[in-house]
Amino acid sequence: MTSHLTAIELLKLGDEDRKKPFLNIYWPQIIGTAFGVGTGIFMNFGTRRPLFSGIQKHIVGVAVWTSLLTYVQHKRDEYYAEKDAVYRHYVELHPEDFPTPERKKIGDILEPWVPIR
Repeated sequence: MTSHLTAIELLKLGDEDRKKPFLNIYWPQIIGTAFGVGTGIFMNFGTRRPLFSGIQKHIVGVAVWTSLLTYVQHKRDEYYAEKDAVYRHYVELHPEDFPTPERKKIGDILEPWVPIR
């Protein structure tokens, strides 16, 4: 993508050439596993049992945490999709508020450096 596109052209590109980072895709599973196992260990520690006894607690904890975090991720994606749609609609209705930025050269922005004697 280049920066000389107008706001409407950028919005029409959508998710073209964009790929979600690894952690954004798998964070519910990674954190759900850690929290689920941690919940089982915490429950066993509180009842003075061996930390990894009762493996069903750990399995249920992983399942509950992973499903909860997957639900949260889904709702977050829906929220941001709706927010983007509102922004896109506003830009399409008011293109005069979003002019194409003019390209400048570095020499036009920065003054030449002159050492002080």
